[in-house]
Amino acid sequence: MKSLVSFLVLLFAAIVHAISSSGDRLLVVLEDVAEKDAYSEFLGDLEGRGFQINYETPKSEGLRLFHLGEKSYDHVLFLPTKSKGLGPNLTPQILLDFINANGNILLALSASQPAPTSIVSLLLELDIHLPPDRQGLVVDHFNYDVLSASEKHDVLLLPPPGPLRADVNDFFSPESSSGELIAFPAGMPQTLGSGALLAPILRAPDTSYSYNPKEQAEIVDELFASGAQLSLVSTLQARNSARFTVLGSADLLSDKWFDAKVKKAGEKKEVATANRDFAKRISAWTFKETGVLRVNWIEHHLNEAGQSNASNPKIYRIKNDVTYSISLSEYSWDKYIPFTVPESDDLQLEFSMLSPFHRLHLEPTISSEDSTTYSVSFKLPDQHGIFNFKVNYKRPFYTNVEEKNTVSVRHFAHDEWPRSFVISGAYPWIAGIASTVVGWIAFCGIWLYSKPTATKESKKTQ
Repeated sequence: MKSLVSFLVLLFAAIVHAISSSGDRLLVVLEDVAEKDAYSEFLGDLEGRGFQINYETPKSEGLRLFHLGEKSYDHVLFLPTKSKGLGPNLTPQILLDFINANGNILLALSASQPAPTSIVSLLLELDIHLPPDRQGLVVDHFNYDVLSASEKHDVLLLPPPGPLRADVNDFFSPESSSGELIAFPAGMPQTLGSGALLAPILRAPDTSYSYNPKEQAEIVDELFASGAQLSLVSTLQARNSARFTVLGSADLLSDKWFDAKVKKAGEKKEVATANRDFAKRISAWTFKETGVLRVNWIEHHLNEAGQSNASNPKIYRIKNDVTYSISLSEYSWDKYIPFTVPESDDLQLEFSMLSPFHRLHLEPTISSEDSTTYSVSFKLPDQHGIFNFKVNYKRPFYTNVEEKNTVSVRHFAHDEWPRSFVISGAYPWIAGIASTVVGWIAFCGIWLYSKPTATKESKKTQ
């Protein structure tokens, strides 16, 4: 009885802590463990969502991202440090190996502290670029907080991003972002390369620009970038669906700005910041609490009358009518829900050999409590060979879905071809054969039964 109770307690604890779909072990790297008090509300939210947080400094001797070839943590949160480097245990190669091992990283920067060299090298590997000398401050003389940055204009006030695009998740629910602004203080911007894996969450306004705060000149001659070229919050989702997020302002996560009141230039009303909700959604996406897709099952079968409808056969015949179905779920916070493809997007099936012979739209057919089934029926091409049923769904802010099922497609067997009398185009040939046969039989009959003409023999005389 005691063992049963212990098992139920452990099971309940596992359910409570199983918030992230990829694990709950979180490493927070910061200059001094005491600095975590400045981010108590943000870190408290993470603990409340079930994360087991371990705090380490870059100089800690026990800091290891891997142990015996396995990850020691599922996620890493970097807060600003004064160190130029992060030590031998957090080199760019180790961080890349951590991403390749399906680890997730949330990197928070600050314009007041230069980024460590290992972080700069890692960002260059990912085609994310920081200002020169690892220092840069983004300012805006139109969208700033008049209460805290009336002179420097370095606290940007931005509307929540809402739906980033019509086909991706929104980081704000409409009811939580109404009338609120994101305070972005002392932020270090980034510029992104042209890689398909990169996606900005929050871009700077068109009236903003970035410069080195060490320059004391009244007129800035050389700008790092300006306007929409500047990304304030950037994301990268690797091909293995590991997630990496760069947050340009670590102060955005601090208690000070979670509870602050701000007032935009030209406005009369003070409003509360939306930093807490924004930080929650950014961390939830990075640590795979949202936007995670799961394939529950895949089925393809014949749908012809009189044929065997066994699931997932290994061989088909050309011109067969088949049906393909795939069941998808989306992980949202603490449970799986049915995945709904946005209206402006398309979930497609490719039936391909070297290149697609068919590219078909999958329609939702069945929806349950935690999944949606998408299906399509089609006729196989008149081509034998090795084919693949392939679903390749890769969209920003969703984990990748790449499923491939290989089947053989054969010719008609000798007893599967349609008979000649079924094919109307064969009627002239059938008539020609019939007329030849009838004519030959008639000729033979006439030749056999025709009596030869009698002839008179002449008598020989001696």
